[in-house]
Amino acid sequence: MPLDIPHTGAKLSRMGIGAMSFSNFYGDVSREEVFAILDAARGFGVNHIDTANIYGRGVSEQHIGAYLAKNPEARTFFHIASKGGISDRSDPDRLFNNDKAYLEAQLDASLARLGVDQIGLYYVHRRDPSISIEEVTYTLAGFVAAGKIGGFGYSEISPTSLRAAHAVHPVAAVQSEYSLSTRTPELGVVQTCAALDTTFVAFSPVGRSLLTDKPHSVDDVQNMPFLANNPRFMKPNLGRNIKMGEGFRTLASEMGLSAAGLAVSWVLAKGTHILPIPGTRSLEHFKELVAGSNYSLSLAEVEAVEGTLPLGWVDGDRYSTTQWIGPERYA
Repeated sequence: MPLDIPHTGAKLSRMGIGAMSFSNFYGDVSREEVFAILDAARGFGVNHIDTANIYGRGVSEQHIGAYLAKNPEARTFFHIASKGGISDRSDPDRLFNNDKAYLEAQLDASLARLGVDQIGLYYVHRRDPSISIEEVTYTLAGFVAAGKIGGFGYSEISPTSLRAAHAVHPVAAVQSEYSLSTRTPELGVVQTCAALDTTFVAFSPVGRSLLTDKPHSVDDVQNMPFLANNPRFMKPNLGRNIKMGEGFRTLASEMGLSAAGLAVSWVLAKGTHILPIPGTRSLEHFKELVAGSNYSLSLAEVEAVEGTLPLGWVDGDRYSTTQWIGPERYA
């Protein structure tokens, strides 16, 4: 069944594509590999792509724009989300910039790279603490009225911020990390999204590889700066986390799924308003993810999954001190 995105009129597949992997964030990726994933997505009916201007400094958007230019019929198939609001560091003391002029310039640049007249869903990637969320929401509502975006959302905000923004204008989506290894959104964001008819978009639903059949090794992450400095992927935490996942990987195999597929299926089982957006550079892995999105877990199966990886099982915080700058924490 398609997922209706309230306040936009869009109907999306139950799983989307996280296009951070279309940059070189997790390793080198070629345009041919990106095109192969997008071809497969069309074949499987996966019609949502989530990207951002910061992914590879525009590389991810450029790859998607090149695909749309080569396959103009895909323009009406794909629903694209992008993000802006991280500072270009022209002011070295300002990490995030939610000024109207800055957001509009970033939006216009994304539209140009993608080669489209409208972006279906546009997020403020990170909140700028110097500007109220109400003011930023007025700005985003103006982009909707101008026809530049179909709807808007926020990434990594608290339930309180969501309610404040929603009081100004309906918020189409909130995006945050959510998986069996990161369940913080269950402390209020998932529930607030449901109450406000806001879609909750779950990025990293396979735990940045921890919830796959082949988790990244210590050697692997040395070529991935973000993970190399992430507590969950540093010694000794990574070894412990991989060992803790053994039962989950076994359970997935017994159910006829890949571990990544089961991870996606679990996220979908947590709410009909939840949209996971796993990313990959591998066509084989993409097919495993799609299989998981098409598998509906029973209540007994959800309990079995959570029995193998109970709340609090993962070792290490999801972000380092530096990586935590920007996302809103909440109780």
